[in-house]
Amino acid sequence: MSGEYFEEEEFETKFNGNTMRRILGLTRPHIKIVIGFMIAILIVAGMDSVFTYLSKLIIDDGIVARNPSTMVRLLMYYGGLAILQAIMVFAFIYMVSLLGERVRFDLRQKMFNHLQDLSLSYYSRTPVGWIMARVTSDSDRVADLITLGLLDSTWAVMSILSAMGFMLFINWRMALIVFAMLPILFYVALEFRKRILGEFRNVRKVNSKITGAYNENITGVRVVKALGRQEENLREFSGLTSEMYKASYRAAWLSALFLPSVQIITAVALGSIVWYGGLQAQYGMMTIGSIQAFVSYVTFMMWPIQDLARVFAEIQHAIASAERIFSLLDSVPSVANRPNAFDPGTIRGDIEFIHTTFWYEDDDEKKPVLQDFNLHVKRGETIALVGPTGGGKSTIVNLICRFYEPEDGWIKIGGNDYRDYSLNAIQSRIGVVLQTPHLFSGTVRENIRYGRLEATDEEIETAAKLAGAHDFIMRLDKGYDQEVGEGGNQLSVGQKQLISLTRAIMAQPEIFVMDEATSSVDTLTEALIQKGMENLMKSCTSFVIAHRLSTIKRADRILVIEEGKVAEQGTHAELLRRQGKYYQLYTKQFRSQMEEALDPFAQPETNTASA
Repeated sequence: MSGEYFEEEEFETKFNGNTMRRILGLTRPHIKIVIGFMIAILIVAGMDSVFTYLSKLIIDDGIVARNPSTMVRLLMYYGGLAILQAIMVFAFIYMVSLLGERVRFDLRQKMFNHLQDLSLSYYSRTPVGWIMARVTSDSDRVADLITLGLLDSTWAVMSILSAMGFMLFINWRMALIVFAMLPILFYVALEFRKRILGEFRNVRKVNSKITGAYNENITGVRVVKALGRQEENLREFSGLTSEMYKASYRAAWLSALFLPSVQIITAVALGSIVWYGGLQAQYGMMTIGSIQAFVSYVTFMMWPIQDLARVFAEIQHAIASAERIFSLLDSVPSVANRPNAFDPGTIRGDIEFIHTTFWYEDDDEKKPVLQDFNLHVKRGETIALVGPTGGGKSTIVNLICRFYEPEDGWIKIGGNDYRDYSLNAIQSRIGVVLQTPHLFSGTVRENIRYGRLEATDEEIETAAKLAGAHDFIMRLDKGYDQEVGEGGNQLSVGQKQLISLTRAIMAQPEIFVMDEATSSVDTLTEALIQKGMENLMKSCTSFVIAHRLSTIKRADRILVIEEGKVAEQGTHAELLRRQGKYYQLYTKQFRSQMEEALDPFAQPETNTASA
């Protein structure tokens, strides 16, 4: 664990309703379901007050008046309304559950689509754990707020209003005593809201850090065990969990204090009503049923208020989650299509860097990796890039792939500024094979077809033969239907590279990029990859970052990149004759590799020309 984590946004401003409006806006596509369940819950809440009033009539007009027929008639009304209420309860529970699942689906799909649109720079500065927390736990909380939170709030508000209406109808003077307590309750709620919201924001922030720490330790478990970092990682992780415990404790303390505060105010109101009602009864101004109904309404009205207090902390938690979800959805891609971007139909043509300057966004000093960089690559040419680490080799290919765009200057493809083309027009015609290949969970066949979804099984096998992967695939237990595991962990690095190369061939790219793809494989696998590369390079413009002689010596041109500039360029033979920088790299590294190939017991030297 590095001990450094992505610093989350701070949300210090007071809650002004904008977040809630955006949350409720998520229900717009499902407005019919919302209206249906709102009607159902309003009927249920209103009928609760009706039942209390019927109880009053049963006592006064039936029991006290000794009128059996009236009592039977009122009981029949009571039973019929109870059946109707049961139907409405089923309806709103069904609709609120359906609404929750649809909102959850829409929200996660919206985040997933937006994440695919975001630029590579976003992922370079944002931990996977932070993103996962937004898509999983935060989306659940927002969906719960829209459904259960809206359900409880609607029921509580409607119950309070209906109880207030009936209390006014029974005895408006006594009702005013209860109403005098309501501003105190609302004031308490407002004060607690600010404090609970702040603590839950802290909880969400620390939770993202914990998720990121989990992700780092799980994905890097081999390194952790190899370096014996368990105790140190546990110490750092304990610090994070302690921080979350403190924030959660403060939030729980405030939430727990909220309920007793409401209960004390409720007790005062109820005591006042019992005292005043008793005085009214002595003078015959209230019946026994009216007193019983009024006390029931007071108790009934206070329970929804306490229920609001119970769900209030959950609402604040969900609002904090929503703020972070919206911060993700509001993130603007640093690389995006221009308004009139188009697809030229092909990007075959010369590639030109013209006075190109570039620096990475997370570099506070804005130190250029490339400055006033110029390069002209002819269509179909194979370019090899070598040089010291940090010189700008990977930056050049990242710019070609339009994962990033120049801060200044131009990059032209086929004579046009490539920013005039749509992103899909460029990236769908580029094949990339990386030093650390990534395979997706699924079969070998599915991973190869990922490069062209409409490809037939015959085309997949043809591509695998061109890449030199067919033979090893056929030796697998299930051949092309063999599961590769998460990230391809059931295959060796060399096998993953061959499948990755097959996938690139299947995509039929017009520009091919290979970034140190042979640096971690054995000599035999390297030969297979080299053969597959040659088959692919025949039909496209290629850029190869490599440090092995066999990979680059056949290139049309070799560029030595240092400090963001082309220090030397030429063919392999030309550069060796000049005895310049390339010659120094060759004699220091490439020759030692050849000696290592001849002498398996030789110690390899440090790679000074890696990407």
